[in-house]
Amino acid sequence: MLLEPRSGLLAAWGNALLAGFVSPDDAADAVVGDDAVHRVEGLPGEPGPVGLTLAFGRLRALGVTGYRVALPAPGHPLGLSGPPDFNARALEAEEAVVASGAPYGLVPEVTAVGPDGDRHVEVVWHCLPVREAPPADVPSLGEAERELAEALRDATEVLSRLDVAASGPVADAALDAYRARAERGRDVLAPGYPPRAARVLLLAERIGLLVSLAYEHGPGGAVSASEMSARVAALRPVERVARRAQVASYNAYVEERERDGLY
Repeated sequence: MLLEPRSGLLAAWGNALLAGFVSPDDAADAVVGDDAVHRVEGLPGEPGPVGLTLAFGRLRALGVTGYRVALPAPGHPLGLSGPPDFNARALEAEEAVVASGAPYGLVPEVTAVGPDGDRHVEVVWHCLPVREAPPADVPSLGEAERELAEALRDATEVLSRLDVAASGPVADAALDAYRARAERGRDVLAPGYPPRAARVLLLAERIGLLVSLAYEHGPGGAVSASEMSARVAALRPVERVARRAQVASYNAYVEERERDGLY
């Protein structure tokens, strides 16, 4: 499980690049992270896939002034604005980046290649046309922060009531990774983001991690089919709030500049 979706990394560092806080190479390196390579295909004016550094420059030349994140799920097109083809591909990937200033979006296709023991991840971002319209169901940063405070209480209550055990080596490793990330909170988002966005994102990730562990590790006390169904039904609204807050955090840079009349 990725605490930070690749679309979040691309949007955050793409925005930092547009604002002049980082160089193109540094932005590309931050997005690639531990992956082997990222390429972008379908860019207007490019006959084939190109690296992220060139892609960032090309998108800027095409008029892109900012990047937003979409984290859709079945029945919840969070952050999307259409058209249907783009929405369908974003839903399949469970994430996407939607540009501001030009009608383009990017959907990642992630592939693990190589033999067992020496596998690495390659990512192809498909550049597709998008509809220039307000993104679906994205709250303001303030709204997201208020929702999260209530969601954290709900998640704790639900997990206790259903006796969900999120334990074992995998769960412990995930929690350790989150704690390490939380300790260096200033690195959560790229340069140029307001501190409040980093704070909201960390809380959203914490809640999302708790929900994910509850889904994935151990039945706890929910052993019957009806109890399992009750657990899913109780946790789904909490997970939805966490995803909304993630999107609001990544989109805070664009929203702030639009509010200040800079776009």
